[in-house]
Amino acid sequence: MIIADDQQTSRLLIRAGLAELGVQHIAMAKDGEEALQMLKQQPAHLVISDYHMPKVNGVELLRAVRSNPATKGAAFFLLTGVEGKEFLQEAINLKINNYLKKPVSVPELKAKIEAVFGALQ
Repeated sequence: MIIADDQQTSRLLIRAGLAELGVQHIAMAKDGEEALQMLKQQPAHLVISDYHMPKVNGVELLRAVRSNPATKGAAFFLLTGVEGKEFLQEAINLKINNYLKKPVSVPELKAKIEAVFGALQ
């Protein structure tokens, strides 16, 4: 699993929430560019990416993930503080699996993950 967010506090909060849910092997990237490099070395089952990031934003990262045969099947959650779903249209067209609103709560994170992967144990 990879968390890509340019805000370290956000990355750490999401990682803590995932750890609370029993998720292990969590890599963190400071932007979409770093996440792409990590995915080239080791594909992930889930990418949680911020929408607004320097260099490669969340939608650009999603597009790259979907266009790579090694990663195209990965679940992808977009993370944002923006209200409304209009901005998500391009991500929906690229087959995003789910989205999360900042700040993310552990129950919301659990519900979004279970909606894609089934019940967590």
